[in-house]
Amino acid sequence: MKATIYSIARELDISASTVSRAFSRPDMVNAKVRERILATAQAQGYELNRAARGLATGRTGLIGLVVLDITNPFFPPLVRAVERAASASDTSVMLLDAESGGQKAAEQLKRLSAQVDGLIVASPRLATKDLQAAVGSTPTVLVNRAVRGIPSVTCDNSEALREAGDHLVELGHRKILLLRGPAGSWAASQRTNAVRSWAQHTSADVELVELGPVEATYEAGWHAAEAIAATGATAIMAFDDYLACGVVGGLDEQGLSVPNDRSIIGCDDVLLARTLTPQLSTVTAPFEELGARAVTMLSEVSAGGAPGNQKLSGVYAPRGTTGKV
Repeated sequence: MKATIYSIARELDISASTVSRAFSRPDMVNAKVRERILATAQAQGYELNRAARGLATGRTGLIGLVVLDITNPFFPPLVRAVERAASASDTSVMLLDAESGGQKAAEQLKRLSAQVDGLIVASPRLATKDLQAAVGSTPTVLVNRAVRGIPSVTCDNSEALREAGDHLVELGHRKILLLRGPAGSWAASQRTNAVRSWAQHTSADVELVELGPVEATYEAGWHAAEAIAATGATAIMAFDDYLACGVVGGLDEQGLSVPNDRSIIGCDDVLLARTLTPQLSTVTAPFEELGARAVTMLSEVSAGGAPGNQKLSGVYAPRGTTGKV
């Protein structure tokens, strides 16, 4: 027989409404009584019906997680981190792959916002006004995008990128190419500004060459390799690891090996960066902390708090794709 609030109530000789409140309004139930209810529910194998709880409380127990492109290796570890943090607070995650910016993404986000208690939106490319309109009054936290009026947690790679640039200079590189990320990407803009600032203020005589914007895909990096080789730059700083790995493959097609002929640095430290041979020099992203912080902040927003905008720092990790000129 399937466990229900009524079977739990019968075993404990209490009312079904008390059992229901133990799940939907625990603050209204005596702590010892609630402990007995939870223990009996677990023994009977009771599974809480979130839809029913939503009708009774106005809350679904769901948060929406929106990612830009689930095929991009940056997002799976972030999704896992969010799910782990949400599970610890008895909350489930509804995932939306928004694919791109534009009207379709705005409509998808708006529909999702009506089905969940709160939203975590990762790396959105929607225009600010469209993003604000899509989330409406739903409690929302952004990841890797800063928008006035919406709490966010971002990864600040400025210092790590400066360290990466200094490392290339130490290795003897003076002509360095910056492969810029997608147009409309907040993270791409931040990383571009950080590298430009480093090149402008470094004491070394560095020539910074720029190429892009390009989409953050392996294919885009592969296709960019011929133009990169033609610049004569001896080192490349790519927007992210996905692009960087594509460049490595494309350079190989041009007869250029990494790190013997060219050095390259990515960003984010996704799994692909560590499975490449040689392993990719990159800037690590604190995925676990990004996900956990986003869930904690969303809980604060839902409770009426204002956690503001929080920053985490990336760390430069030199590996096998950077070598001497």
